[in-house]
Amino acid sequence: MAERSTAAVDVADNSGDDPLTAKADTAATDGVAEAQDQAEQSAEVTEDKAGKRQNGEQPSIETPELHSGHKLARRYRLEECVTRLDGFSSWRAVDEKLRRAVGVHLLPADHPRARSVLAAARSAALLGDPRFVQVLDAVEENDLVYVVHEWLPDSTELTALLAVGPLEPHDAYQLVSQVSQAMAAAHREGLAHLRLTPSAVLRSSTGQYRIRGLAVNAALRGISAERPQRADTEAIGALLYAALTQRWPYDSDAYGLTGLPKGVGLLPPDQVRAGVHRGLSEIAMRALANDGATASRQEPPCTTPDELAKAVAAMPRIRPPEPEFPAPPDYQRTTYQQGTYGRPQPRPGIPVAQPVMMPPAPLESRTGRALKWAVSALLIAALGLGSWQIADRLLDQNKNSKEPPQTTQPQDSEDEKQPVTGKPVTIAGASDFDPDGNGSETPSEIGNAFDGNPSTSWQTAIYYGYSDFGRLKEGVGLILDLGTVQEVSTVDVTFEGRTSVQLRTAPENAPFRPTTADGFTTVASGSGTQVALKATKPVKTRYVLVWLTDLPGSGDGFRGKVSEVKITS
Repeated sequence: MAERSTAAVDVADNSGDDPLTAKADTAATDGVAEAQDQAEQSAEVTEDKAGKRQNGEQPSIETPELHSGHKLARRYRLEECVTRLDGFSSWRAVDEKLRRAVGVHLLPADHPRARSVLAAARSAALLGDPRFVQVLDAVEENDLVYVVHEWLPDSTELTALLAVGPLEPHDAYQLVSQVSQAMAAAHREGLAHLRLTPSAVLRSSTGQYRIRGLAVNAALRGISAERPQRADTEAIGALLYAALTQRWPYDSDAYGLTGLPKGVGLLPPDQVRAGVHRGLSEIAMRALANDGATASRQEPPCTTPDELAKAVAAMPRIRPPEPEFPAPPDYQRTTYQQGTYGRPQPRPGIPVAQPVMMPPAPLESRTGRALKWAVSALLIAALGLGSWQIADRLLDQNKNSKEPPQTTQPQDSEDEKQPVTGKPVTIAGASDFDPDGNGSETPSEIGNAFDGNPSTSWQTAIYYGYSDFGRLKEGVGLILDLGTVQEVSTVDVTFEGRTSVQLRTAPENAPFRPTTADGFTTVASGSGTQVALKATKPVKTRYVLVWLTDLPGSGDGFRGKVSEVKITS
């Protein structure tokens, strides 16, 4: 600072007698000195942070002071801060280029977890699984690291759903089925979540569950696990437990849910709340791996999402609840006074005319009633006699006729024979078929495809972007087990929405159902809402594959729905 003052004096001395020149030179010198001071302070801060890290100390982290309206990359405009914690913040923003809502995580570039957050976001973006909220961008720019992800305004957090009450058994089944299958696919790619909380699970308006924050949420908070598959499986079990009981399965309150009483241990869901589905209760306990509870039911614990998904798929089918229709209003008997029915109702303030009471009609005498009965009997007898005479005359004319009545004999011509339809083939069982193994094709609804009721249906998972399964796979379908090798000629399929489909059959001597689509032979194909897949000649097989290749639109995505399947020989 002393050097800056001396420099200022020297400039003033050399400026001559012009005071304006002296003032200008002094201001310029002050500006240079101030910039030097700021650079020195910045260097001191950087050295201080580096020294703390070398000494094992954690430097203080300041959340970037941003505000609504701030724009990142001249594209993402911040709208509302939803989280500010531990040196990072999360925002609802708008992508002005694509005109859509997005979510943004922000943290300083010198944050100790900035590099791990970037790596996690880029790995999650490569997965490209529509069951997860997609990472759209991961950038380091202007001393900031930010991660941009999808924002789903039509979806509801599981936290909000559980605040209303526990889920119905069918909804809870869909939750554990879809989440476990999604996490199994993520772990196959080496990705873990480690922060599977009710706020990380969203349910769309179409009933599809989606998971947000894969790998990124844990990286933001510096969470790691020695057994990530075990950690995610326990988290799914906790979600199912909460969905069944509206209680958190530990002795502490969390996520707006009340925990279990202290000292009682982990009780099965069907002992916490009456009416809980027994099979789902066992699945929750197997995921939470409580040895005391699972040993009594002789079921092994599930330690990976893949094991949990297989255990859920092996459960008996859980039907969706029957739709509730509003009860009709109670019947109200209308009462009215004699002489006023059908007349205009009186207006307020206008006197009502009293109805004129007519005297009752005189009672009919006993003699009059007897006379009426006698006349009626005579008329009936006369009508019967006349009808008999007319019929007798017609019969006489028929007997005297020379030409016998002609009778028409049935003609035995092949043109008038009814076409013979094939014999129905009974379907012994069915299962959903997804060779890629990364889709939840609602196995609990398979029976709807051949229950004889067109109002029920089996449906695939919902896919986004493209009708050919989001370009993620070639197709999915139903494998129909006929019980034994039988002759198949035609398969009639009824869809909700125009769908492209193929009829494929397994070899006659196949001891088991094929595990790949190429293990079946394509014998027919078609497209529409009612498709008759007819083989050129009858095929002998035990396993029939109804293979969907293109789906109709459903809400904001694409989904196939099979209402009824019938097989004939």
